[in-house]
Amino acid sequence: MSVITFICAGQMNSAITFPAFENGHEVRLVGSPLDRDIIDGLRKDNYHITLKRTLHDGIKYYQIEELGEALEGADLILGGVSSFGLDWFCDEILPVIPDGVPLLTVTKGMVDLEDGTLVPYPTIFAERQPEGKNIDLNAIGGPCTSYELADHDDSHVAFCGKNMETLKKFKEALATDYYHISLSNDVVGVECAVAMKNAYALGVTLAVGLAEKREGKIGVQHYNSQAALFGQGLKEMIKLLDLIGGGPENIVHGGGDLYVTVFGGRTRKIGTLLGRGLTFDQAIEELAGVTLESIVIATRTARAVRKLAARGVVSIDEFPLLMHVDDIINNGADVAIPWDAFTTVVEK
Repeated sequence: MSVITFICAGQMNSAITFPAFENGHEVRLVGSPLDRDIIDGLRKDNYHITLKRTLHDGIKYYQIEELGEALEGADLILGGVSSFGLDWFCDEILPVIPDGVPLLTVTKGMVDLEDGTLVPYPTIFAERQPEGKNIDLNAIGGPCTSYELADHDDSHVAFCGKNMETLKKFKEALATDYYHISLSNDVVGVECAVAMKNAYALGVTLAVGLAEKREGKIGVQHYNSQAALFGQGLKEMIKLLDLIGGGPENIVHGGGDLYVTVFGGRTRKIGTLLGRGLTFDQAIEELAGVTLESIVIATRTARAVRKLAARGVVSIDEFPLLMHVDDIINNGADVAIPWDAFTTVVEK
């Protein structure tokens, strides 16, 4: 049995407590400063108020002021901050990670550098850890929603990091007959593949709103248009993976994550609203209080492509769906899917 400390009580981190606890480990869940109500509720009856699931009786709960106690004797640590809490995690959590205890984060995202290079969050964590500290940093990627993991639906993810032996330890601790785990040293490939899907999920779900607008009926579905945008999204994601030096096999994780994101969650909501004809500002107002990482990722990815295009590395014309999504959210453009830009002529 290991002691596994989960830092941040967000939905995904909390969902992973299910396989951890069921594998016989001591599970400690620490709330961030924003998770006070969640921890208070869990202490009362184990019910998670945002995941809307009852966690296992026997999990130990801690407020952020009790982090030191929760880290004492920990064998493994999981970090579950959203991308909006990246700075807080780097400044407040990384310095107190005990020496020799590996960290696995569920945070998906990437940052664009001045030259157009896209780097995943594990790289940012490594760069921002305190001088002299050498945390064994790892990350999770792949198609897995917190609700369905908590409900024990079969899920396949990838754990990635530089040390394969560490990855094997995490897999041994967390793998179950419903939580299936691949391992990879290709951190850039795995993490960038699953991060960029946010931008393309927004693009695909424009078709949902366009169909509702055309039919005048909420909930109507037309799959041809969604499938066409999904295929274009995969095409552009594969090109981006090649650009950043990620292995092509990672499209399994990025494509799967794109699929599950299209069918539910916050990104589907904003894509649908935009497709119905709302302006970006109107859609954001309707979703007030909802964190939208897809907007951040779409903006960063498009900005990186534009920088690379300016250097002559790529052509913007190779990414018509990404560029249209960027124009909608950052330039106030109306939704007008560039269908002709997707068509090709292949002669062999």
